[in-house]
Formats: sequence, structure tokens, C-alpha cells
Amino acid sequence: MRTLFAPLELRPNSTTEEMQTIIRGVYKQVLGNPHVMESERLVTAESKLCNREISVKEFVRLVAKSDFYKARYFESCAPYRFVELNFRHLLGRAPQDQREVSEHIVRCVREGYDAEIDSYIDSEEYQQAFGDNIVPYDRGTSTSSNYKQVGYNFMFALDRGPAQVDSAVKESQLVMNLGLNRANKIKPSTSGVIGSGTEKKFKILATGFKYDSRRRYSTTEYLVPASKMTPQIQRIQRAGGRIVSITEVA
Repeated sequence: MRTLFAPLELRPNSTTEEMQTIIRGVYKQVLGNPHVMESERLVTAESKLCNREISVKEFVRLVAKSDFYKARYFESCAPYRFVELNFRHLLGRAPQDQREVSEHIVRCVREGYDAEIDSYIDSEEYQQAFGDNIVPYDRGTSTSSNYKQVGYNFMFALDRGPAQVDSAVKESQLVMNLGLNRANKIKPSTSGVIGSGTEKKFKILATGFKYDSRRRYSTTEYLVPASKMTPQIQRIQRAGGRIVSITEVA
């Protein structure tokens, strides 16, 4: 169960082995879970990180500006797909609305690729979420990462499980729903077959339910399969509840 997830963080006393774990974590998150060949690794940047000449944040920036990332997500994907994956790879969440996507597309056109990447990494949100030495991670299923409830649904549209390689999907997964400001339906991952016992399950933690005349509030947990996620979220919202987190159950 992923309820006690500990982000990867570079510490003053991190060992060589822990440093390599951090480097692999950056590649996996920022590059979208790819297979990185030795010839594609950023050897100079890795060396600078190992020597503490740069922070994890600056290593993330170099990876996001690498030819590897640019070829797979900027040159090969539709513009909307490029932006929605920048949000996921660099901020750990999905874009919340059309305004966010449009702002980044305009910036990329007017100011260029590097400015687009810098706008995420230099943002206050990035600093508050990851600081200088935490590896970015998918955090879009937590309340603090979404100022709109549809953010949950949007994140699940981008995250289809540990076997997914983001560069395999070239077209936007959110463009229609973002444009219409509506929540997308959460579909089960193709990695599991409904009814076979392998469908992904999620625990929804919610608060805000009155349970006696004193108007006190309780915390309630719901265990639901991916295919039932949207109806359960809607029921919680209709009951006046607030979703605290949604975590995948292994």
C-alpha cells in the first residue's frame, strides 16, 4: 500500500548507492519511465550532482532540457500532450484547466523551449513541493496538489500504471475535457482485466461527514476498483465530504 511514500531526497550524508538511486529516480520521473541506454545518460550532469556541484533541482532541469526529453516530448508529441506531460513530469500533477495549458503553450511559442521548462522548475509550486533536493514525484492524487476536484480525474488519465512509458502516447489525453471544463471518466488500466482479480484498487480517504447532532466530523476510508472511482468521488462530494487523498493499493 502506498500510503507511506517517502520521496527521494539528497541529504548531506547520502551514500554513493543512495545517490545512484536519486539519479535513477530523476530519469524515471522526468523522462516518463523510459529505458535509458548508457549512451543517453547525462554523464557530465550526473558527475556534477555526485560532486555536489549542482542540486537535484538543477539536475532535473538539465534532464528536462536534454535532447532525450526534447526529442520524445517536444518534437514528437502534440503541443497539448507536451504541456500536460511537463506538468506531470516536473510538478507531479495534471494541469487543472484550459488556462494553465494555454499559458504554457503561449510561453513556449513566444519565449522558446527552455523558457517553458524553466517556468515549471522556477515556480513557487515546485519549490514548495520539492525544494532543491527532492526528486519530483506524482502527487496529483493528494488534495494539496489540486485546487479543483477534476484534478484527480485528470491525473489518472495521465498515469496508467508502472508499466506505462509516457512517450508511447503522442496525443493529448485531456484536451477535450480541459476545453469543456469537465471531469473525464476514469477508465481502468489496460494492464489489468476487469473481473479477473487484477484490476487496480484505490483507497479514498475523505473527511467532513456529520455523524451526530453535535456536528462533529469523522474520517472515512473507501476501497474501490479503478472502474468505480468516479461514482464514488461523486457520492462523497454530494454528501459534503472533502477528499484528503487517493492512494493505490498494491
